[in-house]
Amino acid sequence: MDENPKNNRNYVIAIGRQFGCGGREVGQRVAQLLDINYFDKQLLLEASKASGIHPEMFEAADERTPKFFPSLWPLNLAMAGSTFGGEIPMSDDSIYKAQCQVMRDLVDRKSCVIVGRTADYVLRDYCPVISVFLHAPIDDRTKRIIARGDCDTREAAEKRSDKINKLRAEYYNFYTDKLWGHADSYDLCIDSSLLGIEGTAQFIVEFVKQRLG
Repeated sequence: MDENPKNNRNYVIAIGRQFGCGGREVGQRVAQLLDINYFDKQLLLEASKASGIHPEMFEAADERTPKFFPSLWPLNLAMAGSTFGGEIPMSDDSIYKAQCQVMRDLVDRKSCVIVGRTADYVLRDYCPVISVFLHAPIDDRTKRIIARGDCDTREAAEKRSDKINKLRAEYYNFYTDKLWGHADSYDLCIDSSLLGIEGTAQFIVEFVKQRLG
């Protein structure tokens, strides 16, 4: 597949997902099949390195709306490696903007898959973007959550899934003019339980090839 399918520019496959539907695994497999980069939690580390802000700040802000983390951070936490005391105004908006800039820098280097973090919206006018949303029935999601060791019981898995999906929806809806999980917010919505991880990844790859030519 041509690395720069349109206007000699790299592209992004942005994957939104319900918790427990295999979004990370699907994204990694899509990236392997297309020989492009993959970013999920790694994006936070990239953002931290690029901005000089401590990675714990990005972890705290990861896919959460501003009300979930403080707007002022201690200087020795905010600036990685700093030994000074006191406080500086490091706002939630500053952290989000730093992450957005990292996304642009990453796609400048090479086409990539980015999971979550409003990548579809951030990059919509910057490069070709194929937006995908993955979902699955609650039974399938709870089984995967328990199998990978995140929870021990179905009840706990359902509660965690509901909580994280709520946070992801609030984050996406806050930073974009679209609605998380709604079909009209994405190019493609897929029930990952129907084809499994490999089948879903293959389906996305074929869709991408058709879209980008």
